[in-house]
Amino acid sequence: MTRNEEVVREAYRLAEGDVLDGEGFRALFAEHGTFNDVPNGLTFRADQIPAALTGLASAFPDIHRELLAVHVIGDVVAVELRIQGTHLGGFPTPVGEIGPTGHRIDVPAADLWYLREGKVETFNCYNAANVWLAQLGATPDFESAIEAAKTAAARA
Repeated sequence: MTRNEEVVREAYRLAEGDVLDGEGFRALFAEHGTFNDVPNGLTFRADQIPAALTGLASAFPDIHRELLAVHVIGDVVAVELRIQGTHLGGFPTPVGEIGPTGHRIDVPAADLWYLREGKVETFNCYNAANVWLAQLGATPDFESAIEAAKTAAARA
């Protein structure tokens, strides 16, 4: 196992609900390293990184990431995984919080970790946000989207 793979595997261990060490997770990052939640357009830096972990764990205290495949290509580590947990706390959305449902999630994801000299410079998390929300019972409002598109087309 390469040093880069060891760093990434340690990051996943520290992010587990039964471990949850946000400061230890943050220590794996370079000084100006970033954690990007790509589907939601969020970027976390410095002290925001541990807060992102604890925020997610507050909604899913038993959060677990099942690593399906880990590929190391020099300073890049690509991981296919499933994010799993039980929705026992509030889950924030742009229009308010989804209260605890008790639903289990099992969300496919892929992560790309870019490292330099044993430190994470960039961590890009690509989770299937649509699957995640559907498993919480939050389905998209396609009817409103169709109406908005019709209105926009009529104005054009």
